[in-house]
Amino acid sequence: MKISRWVLLILVYFCVAEDGYSSIENLHQAFPIVEPDPGHTKLRLSKEGLEVIERIKNPIAAVAVIGPYRSGKSFLLNQLLSLSCDEGFGVGHMRDTKTKGVWAWGTSLEVDIDGVKTSVIYLDTEGFESVGKSNVYDDRIFALATVMSSVLIYNLPETIREADISRLSFAVELAEEFYGRVKGQDVAFEPAKLLWLIQRDFLQGKSVQQMVDEALHHVPNENGDRNIELVNQIRDSLAVMGDNSTAFSLPQPHLQRTKLCEMTDGELDPQYVKKRDELKKLVASIIRPKIVQGRSLNGKEFVSFLEQILEALNKGEIPSTGSLVEVFNKGILEKCLKLYNEKMAGLHFPLPERSLELAHEEARAAAMKTFDEQHFGRNHATRSVEQLDEEISKVFKNFILMNEYNSAKLCESLYTRCEDKMDQLQVLRLPSMAKFDAGFLQCNKSFTTECVGPSKVNYENRMSKMLGKAKSLFIKEYNHRLFNWLVGFSLIMVVVGRFIIKFFLIEIGAWIMFIFLETYTRMFWSAESLYYNPVWHVIVATWETLVYSPVLDLDRWAIPLGVIAAILVLYIRCCGRRHSPRWLLPVYNTQKPNRPRSD
Repeated sequence: MKISRWVLLILVYFCVAEDGYSSIENLHQAFPIVEPDPGHTKLRLSKEGLEVIERIKNPIAAVAVIGPYRSGKSFLLNQLLSLSCDEGFGVGHMRDTKTKGVWAWGTSLEVDIDGVKTSVIYLDTEGFESVGKSNVYDDRIFALATVMSSVLIYNLPETIREADISRLSFAVELAEEFYGRVKGQDVAFEPAKLLWLIQRDFLQGKSVQQMVDEALHHVPNENGDRNIELVNQIRDSLAVMGDNSTAFSLPQPHLQRTKLCEMTDGELDPQYVKKRDELKKLVASIIRPKIVQGRSLNGKEFVSFLEQILEALNKGEIPSTGSLVEVFNKGILEKCLKLYNEKMAGLHFPLPERSLELAHEEARAAAMKTFDEQHFGRNHATRSVEQLDEEISKVFKNFILMNEYNSAKLCESLYTRCEDKMDQLQVLRLPSMAKFDAGFLQCNKSFTTECVGPSKVNYENRMSKMLGKAKSLFIKEYNHRLFNWLVGFSLIMVVVGRFIIKFFLIEIGAWIMFIFLETYTRMFWSAESLYYNPVWHVIVATWETLVYSPVLDLDRWAIPLGVIAAILVLYIRCCGRRHSPRWLLPVYNTQKPNRPRSD
């Protein structure tokens, strides 16, 4: 029993799978690609129909038929496809509309257009002005067909009404936004070719083109009626885009319209059959692949294009060309913003504020130029330009913060390095004003040259205060340290001259220096008074000359030179007299005279 249940479930599964598979494989039927939402106000995609379109590998050209409900759109499409009502699009004769949303014929027609193998798909749209729908929904259907099709057949029974012209406002806006601006450029998004199809038996001696032209003539508006003015504006725009539209008349196929699906071509009006064949040739002559951004679209690209359209048309309560422009400019905005980022990222931070502003202006100009060359839309593109400018301003603020951070980091590093340098100069083994001044100037110069960016002014003030304090402190301690160093040095030289090298001139000179330094400060009460004495200035000048020069920095070589001098002294002390018994300079004579010994 359990086994039979499992077998039954498996059979049901395969039956369902087979039905689903066969339905998608049977392309000789109509598929919905766009359906109304439950509220019948907005549109949504139908997965089944989109899968059929995605299979198409060739460039796609779409022929869409629009018009009032019960105007014979589905029957017209079947005639163009040479299909009967039973196998083609569903044809209804009731008061409610048969087609909901947008339907596509599953089998595309492959034709050669300018040497390019193109797949033509035919689209049936829900008729407007039917019962239970809002005008906004009709506008969305009309706008969708206008944007996605290559040829837009406007199927009108008998005549052209004011309402029929008003419904073309969206097509007019598209022409002004896209086709009128970028015609002939490789970035053009070309709206559909508009084909006025008037189904009428008698034209009263006029051609259908004359009938359309008369309908597009200005209507007198002496009272300044707003609605008449708007329709007149649409008339003007339709007249301007005359090269993008054409007109064709089609007589009624038969008086018994409810039985058209049961009739063959032999039973239809011969004049209708003749004009129908002419219409097929006309559609074939004006159809072109759908071009977006300079290239044709295959199945998957067409579906992606359709998704973008629906995103724009469902945006807000009322479909607008502005929302469509924004959606199609979205990718171009990202591209321009990336271009701006790449140019700014190539800078080496930190930079002076003016240099950063110039770089920003240059990168922004390049991004704006790219947008101007590639963007969609003419009038409504202003919002996209503003959005791009806002995004660039946000990114620029980030670069400003980055520049401030890098500037503060660099200037802080230079400031710390100079501070350490000043601390080192404060504790020189051999105090030297010349060496301090050289280090002071070098530090100040390197900081002024290398510290850039917005933090420079702040750190310059800190640097100036720090260097001022360091110099004041060094000058204050300089004379005291030099005085103490000279006193100690004089005592050391006394010992060296007396006991080590035994050179009495060195000893005498050291004693003179020691006595001068000690007696002067005792006689004049303080060491500070010594610093104003000319003799002290001579001593300082001599000291500075000996201790520091661009060639020799005695403070750096003090220890090595001291070691060398000590070794030299020891050598002279131990071995010098053996090789040179007589000194060139006077030294202490420690040898005792040889006197005869007395008893």
